Amino acid sequence: GQIQAQTDAALKVLKTTPGIASARTLTSDEQKALLEPWFGPDLPVERLPIPRLIEIIEEGDGYDADGLRLRLSAEAPGAVLDDHTRWRKPLISAASRLRLLGWLSLLLIGGTMAAMITLAANAALSANAQVISVLRLVGATDGYIAQAFERRFTLRGLMGAGVGMIAGVLATLILPSTDVAGGFLTGLGFQGWHWLWPLLIPLLAGGVAYAATRAAARRTLENMA
Repeated sequence: GQIQAQTDAALKVLKTTPGIASARTLTSDEQKALLEPWFGPDLPVERLPIPRLIEIIEEGDGYDADGLRLRLSAEAPGAVLDDHTRWRKPLISAASRLRLLGWLSLLLIGGTMAAMITLAANAALSANAQVISVLRLVGATDGYIAQAFERRFTLRGLMGAGVGMIAGVLATLILPSTDVAGGFLTGLGFQGWHWLWPLLIPLLAGGVAYAATRAAARRTLENMA
């Protein structure tokens, strides 16, 4: 009938559209499975005027949605192209803002970490003032004494950041995959080599810990002298 003619015309347009790898019409059973969560398992798909659904699989950079809509309106006037853009864009925008918030959080955490390590290093140096005096008497330089504290707090920073990184990666793995989420969560998580980014967190934390401890140790040792 008319629906089948419209479907065939739409398929013909889709199969000749650049950026589309394949296009196929969903079967009645597949459409019934899609509608079952809302209408139950006994929905008489065959007797209802339900529009035919066509699945499109993209390739490369995808297709020109606006151009495809114009072609469909000319060849198959009843066809409607739904690429989920109006639903997906707000989610991707929110994910981008969440990523920006994550970077700001890292900066705040780094600053807080530097302040805490500075206070801890000052406290440790003050508590070991007598030991430092003895080391100076036997010829230890301030650089040698500072290295002991730098090594201690840098290792602690590396270990703490490593544990946090592992917890963060595990939390990311719990997120639903792109296939399960239907492409709506493409702005979240890591893709490909981006999984290497978390490995930088312990290194950055270690660098912050080293710099903060070094500055605090040098300053405190100079004051003790």
